[in-house]
Amino acid sequence: MSDSLAEPPTPQQIRRALARAERGAALDLDEATVLLAATGDDLDRLTAAAAKVRDAGLVTAGREAVVTYSPKVFIPVTRLCRDKCHYCTFVETPKQAAREGRSPYLSPDEILAIAAEGAGLGCLEALFTLGDRPEDRWPEARAWLDEQGYDSTLAYIRAMAVRVLEETGLLPHLNPGVMSWEEMNRLKPVSPSMGMMLETTSRRLFETKGEAHHGSPDKDPDVRLRVLEDAGRHSVPFTTGLLVGIGETLAERAETIFALRRVSRQYGGVQEVIVQNFRAKPDTAMRHTDDLDLDHYRAAIAVTRLVLGPKARVQAPPNLVDLDECRLLLGAGVDDWGGVSPLTPDHVNPERPWPSLDRLREVTAECGFELKARLTVHPEYVVGSLRDGQAWIDPRVHGHIAALAGPDGLAIPGVRPTGLPWQEPDGGHESAGRTDLFAAVDTEGRTEDRRSDFSSVYGDWDEVKAAARSTAEIGILPHERHLDRGNSGALGGGLSALRAAEKDPGNLSDEHALTLMTAEGDLLREVVRLADDLRKDTVGDEVTYVVNRNINFTNVCYVGCRFCAFAQRRTDADAYSLSYEQVADRAQEAWELGATEVCMQGGIDPELPATAYFDLVAAVKQRVPDMHVHAFSPMEVVNGTARTGLSIEDFLIKAREAGLGSLPGTAAEILDDEVRWVLTKGKLPARTWVEIVSTAHRIGIPTTSTMMYGHVDNPRHWVGHLNVLKAIQDTARDNGSEGFTEFVPLPFVHTSAPIYLAGVARPGPTLRDNLAVHAMARILLHGRIRNIQTSWVKLGVEGTRAMLRAGANDLGGTLMEETISRMAGSEHGSAKTVVELTEIGAGIDRPVRERTTTYGAQPPR
Repeated sequence: MSDSLAEPPTPQQIRRALARAERGAALDLDEATVLLAATGDDLDRLTAAAAKVRDAGLVTAGREAVVTYSPKVFIPVTRLCRDKCHYCTFVETPKQAAREGRSPYLSPDEILAIAAEGAGLGCLEALFTLGDRPEDRWPEARAWLDEQGYDSTLAYIRAMAVRVLEETGLLPHLNPGVMSWEEMNRLKPVSPSMGMMLETTSRRLFETKGEAHHGSPDKDPDVRLRVLEDAGRHSVPFTTGLLVGIGETLAERAETIFALRRVSRQYGGVQEVIVQNFRAKPDTAMRHTDDLDLDHYRAAIAVTRLVLGPKARVQAPPNLVDLDECRLLLGAGVDDWGGVSPLTPDHVNPERPWPSLDRLREVTAECGFELKARLTVHPEYVVGSLRDGQAWIDPRVHGHIAALAGPDGLAIPGVRPTGLPWQEPDGGHESAGRTDLFAAVDTEGRTEDRRSDFSSVYGDWDEVKAAARSTAEIGILPHERHLDRGNSGALGGGLSALRAAEKDPGNLSDEHALTLMTAEGDLLREVVRLADDLRKDTVGDEVTYVVNRNINFTNVCYVGCRFCAFAQRRTDADAYSLSYEQVADRAQEAWELGATEVCMQGGIDPELPATAYFDLVAAVKQRVPDMHVHAFSPMEVVNGTARTGLSIEDFLIKAREAGLGSLPGTAAEILDDEVRWVLTKGKLPARTWVEIVSTAHRIGIPTTSTMMYGHVDNPRHWVGHLNVLKAIQDTARDNGSEGFTEFVPLPFVHTSAPIYLAGVARPGPTLRDNLAVHAMARILLHGRIRNIQTSWVKLGVEGTRAMLRAGANDLGGTLMEETISRMAGSEHGSAKTVVELTEIGAGIDRPVRERTTTYGAQPPR
């Protein structure tokens, strides 16, 4: 297999790129590709430049001349795998395992025995290694899991990680291959760090028969990059890297390095990058492929260091070269040796034993460095989480890490792990006599215009801006579409779309829907007229409202929504959380003022007790049994499933048993992940939002639906979002459930939104946008969702009246308080009296009526 450029770089090209590297200039992709071919004196210059960058980074980190390693045990949970990588000897078939007397998986006793022995030898990390989703390929794996009571390999891994924490004190580092966003969310509370090698971004090696990754679905570069991105969104300290010498070209190798840099910069969660050299193994399809040349390996390490920069931790496995050659790897910019075990072999490379720690320490010292032990989590993330209140590590494993980490985030010299309970933060919840979420404080407005970690919690703003530009390219904006949208006073090209909407409004083609969504002038007036006619035919002239109170029970949140000015980290002066008693007090006060509903939502606080969501509902229902509890966005449901270990369905059933009446369809924003990942660093993907509301509908819990628009989106996204809602509602109706009770368009309030302050988002929708969205919601959702609500909080009285004439029929609630919009800069207040809501309708000669949460007639109380 070729490992060279189609046209090898000239000496002049190499030296020009070298000169830039030595000056500290940022390398581009072409220059990095050229430098990967460096040899001889040029290679020595390249590695010297990389080592200089590495040394500067260690000084900045406060660890001058320190090289780290992780004392670990290697736990091969299962060697079964659904993939067929052409270089792998770790994977086996069930028949091979049976011949060797092995079960498909290590048993719990076997896993704990390895971990306990390692803890006794001073190991601090339990590396869980396994094949990707073996139950998808091997019936023997599925049968074993069923027999043991686990629905998946990852469920088994989660349970074993808890037992390792509790019984040995080792820190699990989970390396299960490709994970979904939801699976990673469930694993984070049991694992301080996770990992998966990117290996390469070469689609050629994946798609071409006979190449290294052909026939291995989990080696799709796009899938693996998505896993790295999801880890960043979850703030998981994540280990990844590239596998060098498996048939990739130098250009493909450079592209992989730049892809790793992009993800690292965008989310900050790449804790280390492994540069691993290919070693051919017998009995594999690549057994005749040459091992990676040492010069190419040194160049790959050096270029990785130069491209990733001084803050990156660059690792090379010390057992995959001869020990004397480790000196050359240090000279190329390595600052970490990775996991080294005194007990278990490298099961992936069993023919390459670990060097003794004494010899590795000697070689490292000969190069001018001190070898120090670290935890599975690199020091920056330990200090950031334990000292600075960042969200890299789940609070339930804080105690396990604090028992092993020194003030610098490295391992305490000579420390030995001991088992500690895996439990709720601060000793649990009710079992410890604790009845509040944590100390309650006042909930008045913020004292600063942005949270204290503004520059880090949202990811790299330059990367966000680049992603925002790409979202504009996904859908063609109106002025680029060359459509006659009625500006001249004529309906023009929009007439056929309008006629189609009049004939069958709920089943417009995307082309017609987009034409009407971008309408202006006379065409827009006709769209508004049609929407208002449909409103009258569907629900009549009555304008409805519910007497309710919003209770935002905490504003502590680490998700990193870039549009949200509400969220704070716990150490911020404006952070607050209400006790269960305070929540119940507010519900009782609202009831006494005539409310029939409380809407409860809060930030995604990693220190919420596992039962907090159930206990919040129960607190309200115990105090005010007849109060309808409308609570918890799909994002909060996801958080609840991660904290309880329950499935989505089981979590919702338990919430309903506690007294939950309905679910807000918030956290939808725009149901298109390209837009969502610009708006937010860590919120749930669109498919998970769909799964949660669909599950709620299936078990009989009604929900609302929402769309926040006017930021980095465009009209194509609005049409797509409404189409997703239509499909969900069709499924709900087919299953005999109510599904969505309403649709609520939410105009983006830009004033204090971080994404606007950072210069990424536009300043909210225009009046045209608002009219078009409300009117087209009525048209496209016709026959599916009867009620279209307009937000007086965001639009004000006159804006609300305009939307009521454009297809809307509901005013939402009295709220009594609405912190989220107020913090974002809404100028229209946070409460309305019944008289004020009645006046909104009276101003357009429409009767106003109180309703229940689910749009029934509200009987007198």
